Amino acid sequence: MAKPEMKNFSAPDETRTPSNATIEVVKVGGKTVMKATFQPGWKWSKDIKPTAGTDACEVHHFGYQASGIMHVVANDGTEIESGPGDIIDIPPGHDAWIVGNQPVVLIDFGDIESYAK
Repeated sequence: MAKPEMKNFSAPDETRTPSNATIEVVKVGGKTVMKATFQPGWKWSKDIKPTAGTDACEVHHFGYQASGIMHVVANDGTEIESGPGDIIDIPPGHDAWIVGNQPVVLIDFGDIESYAK
């Protein structure tokens, strides 16, 4: 029988530190959750692409944006600009970057097991 479980980002299971970002990962209830902090100037195609080795981000993101402004462009040309309080659903095949001088904090419940690894 499953038991209640709790974790906190103050003690993540893993911390990843790609350029201009901090990725904190917790695994709870058989799921992986990511808290990403993207600094001003961060852009996926500049800061993550070299590690990912793909032309676009191929991770499905589903999460809550706590701060900052992020611009996303999908491979099909669809664009969104998300901000504090927004719930985002970004399918694989996109680029993204931070707009302005505020960090973006994103709590991501998507398929992020290998993101920025």
